[in-house]
Formats: sequence, structure tokens, C-alpha cells
Amino acid sequence: MPNPAKISQYSSKISQFEFVALMAALMSIAALALDALLPALEIIGLDIGVTDPIDNQLLVIMIFLGLGIGPLFFGPISDTLGRKPIVYMGFGLFVLSSFICIYAQSLEVMLLGRILQGIGLSAPRTISIAIVRDMYDGDYMARIMSFITVVFILVPVIAPTMGKLIMDYYDWQTIFYVQAVFSILVSLWFWKRQSETLKPENKVSLSVKAFTNGFKEVILQKQTIGYTLISGFIVGSFLVYLSASQQIFEIQYGLKEEFPYIFAATAISIGSAIYLNGTLVIRLGMKRLIHTSLYVFFAVSLLYVLLYSSGINPHVGILIGFFCIQFAAIGFLFGNLRAVAMEPLGHIAGMAAAITGFISTIMAVPISIFIGKFVVTTVLPLFIGFLICAVLSIIILLVLKISTKK
Repeated sequence: MPNPAKISQYSSKISQFEFVALMAALMSIAALALDALLPALEIIGLDIGVTDPIDNQLLVIMIFLGLGIGPLFFGPISDTLGRKPIVYMGFGLFVLSSFICIYAQSLEVMLLGRILQGIGLSAPRTISIAIVRDMYDGDYMARIMSFITVVFILVPVIAPTMGKLIMDYYDWQTIFYVQAVFSILVSLWFWKRQSETLKPENKVSLSVKAFTNGFKEVILQKQTIGYTLISGFIVGSFLVYLSASQQIFEIQYGLKEEFPYIFAATAISIGSAIYLNGTLVIRLGMKRLIHTSLYVFFAVSLLYVLLYSSGINPHVGILIGFFCIQFAAIGFLFGNLRAVAMEPLGHIAGMAAAITGFISTIMAVPISIFIGKFVVTTVLPLFIGFLICAVLSIIILLVLKISTKK
């Protein structure tokens, strides 16, 4: 339930509508840094000397590695210093690392810049979740997270098109300049309008003992760790699509000009599900939606594998249809999984957001790298990966259900 005292305390400057938009903006720079670059991956690879096109996927995957590492640093510090200073630190690092990417002359330097970009962006991404948890809990937190994610999902819809337009008139370095400018504008908005949400009495001393105790508390929460592991599998399978989508549609299907619009269509399917989730979660509850969505994700993956086991790609319209159904299921999972995982840990929201984010991301990166290496001439390995991740997630749900009955 939302805490009326908390809401009144933090809403003197900002309405709920603006709050949702601002939290979405904090998250959206990460989506912009990922998706605006997709149309430029091949050209960037050529400019920095990439010899194997599969390695271009690393430009997407490595920023996720940074997004997983960063919260371990920024999350606990936010429980000590407050939420707002950490956001400024993160955006500062992001701007500096953007210039590393701009001047990169090799794959290694570019990947370093992308990892540092991810670490920097992990601050606003993690802190936005902690701020929401400071103010809301339970199904209402899931509802607010759904509305935030709906606004946030607009970025993946328009980012590839924006990246393509920039490439048409300028060069790929300009994409990084645009991202840096957006991050500065969002940080100024955050500074001006958002109050600090961490109460002085809830601040904790920064120490190895505090981090160790927080880590133990997260690990020992069966609900938290179970749903975090599921989140890792779901994010990992989605990251394969995100990193390989350019190769699938531009190389396998030869749809280079159409790619931004195809990517937008799949993003809209996620956004629509997330918007609907904001209404349904109060009526049906987070856990029921998670269970239903996982079974849909499993069924669609299995159907594709059975129908196209030969490895021959279907007509692009059929493939987009499968993707849209899959990503609608994922839309019901993203916010709910995170909210259920965070539910028992409101008293250490910053550290909990950091640790759960680290676990799910550190799972997602190797999953996506491994599966992505097989997505060369056919889409089949991607759906096999979806299927395996769905099966493992359902097993975790069943284990959680059995353990709660004991």
C-alpha cells in the first residue's frame, strides 16, 4: 500500500504525473544508450576494426555488464548519503565515458567505454527504483513501476529511428553526443524538482559489515532471491534479442531500412502490456500475473521451436508476430518481478535494488553472449534460448511454491 505520509512529504514540488515522468527519464537514458546505437553497430564495427560481425553484439551486451556492476557501489552509498547525490555521480561518469566511446579507435577501448557508461547509468536506474520503494510498496509499487515503464518504453520505440536519422546526416559519434546532452538535461530536471526521499533516520553507516549484513538478508529471503533469478533468465533472453536484432533483421532478412520500425513494433508490444499491467496488477496481484505470463512465454517459445525446428526462418511478418506475443509476456514480467523481489526489503531499498539488480544482470550477460553466438544464419537458437529460460524460471516458481507450504 502507498504510505500517505510519505507521499505528502515528497509531493510538495512534484505531482504524481511528473514523478512518473521523471523516474522514467532517469531510466530512459540507459535505453537510449542501448537502442539508439543499434542502427550504427555495423558501421562502428568497421571503424574500430571489428573483424567478426558477431562481436558487434558486445557493444550492447557490455553496457549491461556495467549496469550490473554499478549498483553494488551506488546502491549501498545511496542508503548512506541519500538518493540525489548518487544520481549526479552516475550521470557525471556517463558523460565522461561517452567521450571515451567517441574517441575509441579499437574494440577494446570501445567496450571499456560501454562498460563505464553502464556503471554510470546504473546509478539513476537503481536509485529511481529505490525512490519508488521509499514511497510505495506492494501492488501499488508494481502499479507505479508499470506506469514508469510505459513512459520509459517510448524510448526504445523512437531511439533506433533517432539513431538512424543521426547517421543519415552526421556520424555515429553524434549519437554519443546526443546521449550526453540528454543526460545533463534530465539531471537538471531531477535536481530542480525531486526532493530527497531517504529519511535521516533511515540512513545507514557505510561499512563492510553493513554491506555484508544487507547481502545476507537479500540472499536469505527466498522470495527475493527466487524472483531475482527468474528476472535474470528473462532479462538474459530479452538481451539476446536486443543485441542480435540488428543482425536478424538487417543481415538475415535484408531489412536495413525497415529495421527501426520493426524494432519499434516489438517495443510497442512490451509497452502495451506494461500499461495494461498497471491496471490489472491491483485486481489480480503481481504473483498471478507473473505465473500466467511465464506460461505464455514458455508456450510461445515451444510453439516456434516445434514449427520451425528445421532452422529455416519464417516470413518476417510471422516472426514479428511471435516476437510481439513474447515481448507482451515479458512486459507483464519486468516490473512485477522486480517489485515482488523488493517487497520484503523496503528498509534497505537502495542496497536491495543494487544486489538484486547485480544478480539478475550478471546472469543475463553470459546467457546473452552464449545464445547470441548461435544466432548467425537463423532465429531458431534465439527461441530455443527463450524456451530454456522459461523452463528454468517455471521450475523456480514451483520450488518457491513448495517451500512456502512447508
